[in-house]
Amino acid sequence: MPHAEAALPPTETPSPVPTPASAADAAPPPRTGLLRVLGLGLITGASDDDPSAIGTYAAVGARFGTSMLWAAPIMFPMMVTVVYLSSKLGQVAGKGLFEVIADRYPPIILRLALIGVLIGNVFEAGADIGGMAAALGLLAPIPAAWILLPLTIGLVALQVWGSYALIRKVFQWLALALLAYVPAALLSRPDPMAILRGLVPTVEWSREFLSLFVAIIGTTLSAYLYTWQSNVEVEEEIERGRVHLWQRRGASRQELAHSRRDIMSGMLFANMVMFFVILSTAALHNAGKTDIETAADAASALRPFAGRAAELLFATGIVAVGCLAVPVMTTGAAYDLCQTVGWEHGLYKKPHEAKRFYAVIAAFTAVATGLNLLGFNPMKALVWAGIVQGFSTPPLLIMMMLLTNDHRVMQNRVNTPFLNVMGWTTTGIALAATVALLVTSL
Repeated sequence: MPHAEAALPPTETPSPVPTPASAADAAPPPRTGLLRVLGLGLITGASDDDPSAIGTYAAVGARFGTSMLWAAPIMFPMMVTVVYLSSKLGQVAGKGLFEVIADRYPPIILRLALIGVLIGNVFEAGADIGGMAAALGLLAPIPAAWILLPLTIGLVALQVWGSYALIRKVFQWLALALLAYVPAALLSRPDPMAILRGLVPTVEWSREFLSLFVAIIGTTLSAYLYTWQSNVEVEEEIERGRVHLWQRRGASRQELAHSRRDIMSGMLFANMVMFFVILSTAALHNAGKTDIETAADAASALRPFAGRAAELLFATGIVAVGCLAVPVMTTGAAYDLCQTVGWEHGLYKKPHEAKRFYAVIAAFTAVATGLNLLGFNPMKALVWAGIVQGFSTPPLLIMMMLLTNDHRVMQNRVNTPFLNVMGWTTTGIALAATVALLVTSL
């Protein structure tokens, strides 16, 4: 399928495809200042801790207390693996994931993957918007319906009229708001010995335990993470002046090493948030309140046990990360659709340069909001989103593993044996989690 970047203008002389060695002169500039040190990995990691994920972690903490704290470090290497693979693909191929899939696989495979991703992303964004509205209701006594419309308009306006650099900076500050869960956990006065015991993996062979563990895997390995990461790597390249595909292809070892460190720090941040959300809501378990369905439920339930400050911190984190995660999901879905059908796309483009791309972002955000205005239960919508994501995530992981081992795509930057072991193991776990999720849901 032809794409706008696939060919050069007739007046240009094609340059050789950059080799890893020749790309070294384009290594990332030195990073200074807080926001430059905290890179793209932070945004991706924070968006993984969206309101629905926080609701899942809160449910785990309320039901099992500190005994499942070990889930955070267990998930860390899997999250690093899938996000790094997508980052590497975007940097070396110079294209987003779906654009590379469109080049290498039959249209039927591409379209089936697209359908799953679009439905999963939009439904999950709807659930997150509903969770944000509920959390805002805890911060101020305003009806949720009055909150949804201005919230949606604000999110769309940022993406349509904000520059890519502005969007990145706003997302980085929003990500830092997740640090609110650290004092929220400390205010719940956890038992240090219980924390140490909770770091030792223990398995309870019950349907409830298995379904919650599967939910943790599903919410931390969602497809929107790696489709977003591959595309945002392209945006970074374009912001630095590499506007043509031949300029973007290839990556030096220094660039890939920088991305690896950035992603590891971002995923470590995400896991820290998971850990402290479970730890803070373990106070509910200790008090006998084990039935938590949403993140907003957890915030309000914390007040009698940890005080008003813990409730406000918890609710603030939900709103902040929702403002980050919803645009990541809807923009990611717009990237995937536009790359599939060959439309102009990119946050670096002005609205008049990519009208359909921005129209699709607005449409997906409006549908996600409409799910709440029409009375859809956001948690039930999230269950269906998880099932659909379950169908789309393992095939996308398989394709990503095949693509990152394809010399025609990756040149001499194909996966190392260690990365292949990690990638295929993560893919197998995601596939097993999908089957288990379907079984427990049905």
